Amino acid sequence: MLPHPFPMRLISGGANAPLAHAIAKDLEVDLVPADVSTFADGETFVEIKRNVRDCTVFIVQPTSPPVNDRVIALALLTDAARRAGAARVVALAPYFGYARQERRMRIGQACSARIVSQLLGSVGLDHLVTLDVHAPALESAFPMSTTLLDADALFLPFVCRWGMPECVVVAPDAGAVKRAQRMAAALDTSVAVVTKQRERPDAAEPQHVLGTVRGRTCLLVDDLVSTARTLAGAAEALMRAGARGVNAVFTHAVMAPGALDRLLAAPIQRFATSDSVAPLHADPRIEVVSTAPVLAETVRQLMSGTSD
Repeated sequence: MLPHPFPMRLISGGANAPLAHAIAKDLEVDLVPADVSTFADGETFVEIKRNVRDCTVFIVQPTSPPVNDRVIALALLTDAARRAGAARVVALAPYFGYARQERRMRIGQACSARIVSQLLGSVGLDHLVTLDVHAPALESAFPMSTTLLDADALFLPFVCRWGMPECVVVAPDAGAVKRAQRMAAALDTSVAVVTKQRERPDAAEPQHVLGTVRGRTCLLVDDLVSTARTLAGAAEALMRAGARGVNAVFTHAVMAPGALDRLLAAPIQRFATSDSVAPLHADPRIEVVSTAPVLAETVRQLMSGTSD
């Protein structure tokens, strides 16, 4: 680690302990012991068990399912660090779950992402580090400074190794177009889009394929898989449109109940995802890339002052 006016401390919030240990190993530091537990009535209890006064405290806590429990644990750990005299608190939350609710679609709905970010800011969170946030424009609503990382560089070696002939990068919905365009530029190829109509949250039906996919190998790219309906439906639409084959890359394996079975039943040959949420059950078609190196490097930059 580079020298810094205050030492750093790394804490696991419990949402992804293997990732926290991997980051600690990369940084060559020990994790600070912390108790994150639940009372019988469901209340969360936290206690940091080492001195953090005048330290920069990094809390590894993706807000993965159960999302609300993870958010509350992060808020309580932030408050605990602040009350223990921490000079600065930074959340390493590679998956920020509420980012899908970045705006109100109708009167009567809450601006949920803004509320959650304001909660974290109100307890003293100074900086948020997240990966492939669902809505990058949400950064302007965060009360704290942010580092928004993207996973393109993590997945590009996998995609190149797959050796897909006549590849076309496909966005499974309109929200993934920019991500698809970045990957297509890196691969020097074209983009297609699967349009869909969403009638309610977590339910969508693919409609049309916009772009040339017949006889070509398709690479679906998305930020997350929750129910897997979007990705599986897009793969089926591509095969109906004459695609030679379909592979998929997605950053966050949120995986609601039934999602993994739905994903593995889809006409997709290979997958690549990250460990931002938690390790997936082993399957020969799924390759998992570690986010620990990019998160550890971000910690180094923040400590050295080369990142905001």
